[in-house]
Amino acid sequence: MKQYISLKKFSQNFLVDYNVIQKIIRFINPKLNQKLVEIGPGLAALTQPICNIIDKLIVIEIDKNLLIRLKKYSFYSKLIVFCEDALKFNYFKLLSQKNELIRIFGNLPYNISTPLILSLFKKNKIIKDMNFMLQKEVAERLIAAPGNKSYCRLSIIAQYYCSIKKILYVPSKCFKPRPKVDSVFVNLIPYTKYSPYFTFDINVLSDITNIAFRKRRKMLRNSLGKIFSEKILIELGIDLKLRPENISISKYCKLSNYIVKNNINLKHILFK
Repeated sequence: MKQYISLKKFSQNFLVDYNVIQKIIRFINPKLNQKLVEIGPGLAALTQPICNIIDKLIVIEIDKNLLIRLKKYSFYSKLIVFCEDALKFNYFKLLSQKNELIRIFGNLPYNISTPLILSLFKKNKIIKDMNFMLQKEVAERLIAAPGNKSYCRLSIIAQYYCSIKKILYVPSKCFKPRPKVDSVFVNLIPYTKYSPYFTFDINVLSDITNIAFRKRRKMLRNSLGKIFSEKILIELGIDLKLRPENISISKYCKLSNYIVKNNINLKHILFK
């Protein structure tokens, strides 16, 4: 078990199931001319087989103990290593003069997965795709549709930025140390050119969903009653009897656009 011990604060569970690893590699399908970035190489479960296919792999790993371990592998010469926090890392510095889009993948620690994905959405113009192993609950939130119990702010923001697919269910027994929850491997492809949704300001969309989901069990006319009159909600096509979890992303975009066009200040509600 000693080889699985890392710094506890990083909450790492290492993928060790060979069949799952092979399925993930086949799906990622790395190519020689692509710029691939792995977040958290860990014990090299994905790193090594990908290095067998391509000449260079960028890895971001905050745990110095794991980086020392990586140096013992023969494929280490193929790695471009950044010992940094993936949440604070400047991904734009990876762009070359060709400005090719980067591909990001990794088995993400549970404690940083949601904030990391949200931060990467803001860099979607330089990302070709993202392929992540996530806690099952987080994956379900990412892909949830209106009316689903997992549908939330994360669902709306994620699906605004990306097309998202669940690729592979991965039970907890496939990891060491074994976590208490199962995982799901997901694929996210940013809308770099055409998005099915439109909002003038993504920050306003984030704010309005924040306010709405604070009271997710209340009807929207109550949770957003201080911003929109019932008349305006009806004009925007919102059923007054629906709750926040029943409203589509398109309609949340309509709400946010109304706020922008009418120069409504949300600060007094956000910081209440």
